[in-house]
Amino acid sequence: MDRRQRRTRTAIFKSFSALLSEKPYAKITIQDIIDLANIGRSTFYAHFQTKECLLEEVCGELFDHIIEGVMNDDLPSDSDAHETINGHDPVFCHLLQHIAANTNHTRDLLTSDSSDIFLRFFKQSLDKLIESYLLKNNKLRGQVPESFLVNHISGSFVEMVQWWVRNGMKETPEELDRYFHAVISNII
Repeated sequence: MDRRQRRTRTAIFKSFSALLSEKPYAKITIQDIIDLANIGRSTFYAHFQTKECLLEEVCGELFDHIIEGVMNDDLPSDSDAHETINGHDPVFCHLLQHIAANTNHTRDLLTSDSSDIFLRFFKQSLDKLIESYLLKNNKLRGQVPESFLVNHISGSFVEMVQWWVRNGMKETPEELDRYFHAVISNII
């Protein structure tokens, strides 16, 4: 992709993110996006077939960024240590901190009317992270299929995040991380 194409994609992403903070996903039109990005309709369609494809790309880039940061120990500067937070691996706390900070409108996407698309990508990204990073020494090795454990942990995390957001995010990311680790401590 050349520099001009990257600039156009960046403009589309920024416009879409700005619109997500103003109104629900279902009320955002392609015309809204192209007007704010100051591009033509054909330019938009040269990059994305539909608004849903744009949402998928935004989700993919967001989770790739978060997951890569966790995998490369690119943790927030306010964490207590690179090795552990509250005595646990910091991977889930890192994700929760991104959600609390509403990085790239993560929280907006979680509460949008099209959150099912976002949640599908969230869970797929978590599955990859858990498979490659957390289940290296799982305590149930040989007792339960690894795919079951991955699905159980990522599904539980997604449900917990939805509960947290629906209930006003009263807990800090560190508190929620502690709760989650209490629940999964017999697995990883």
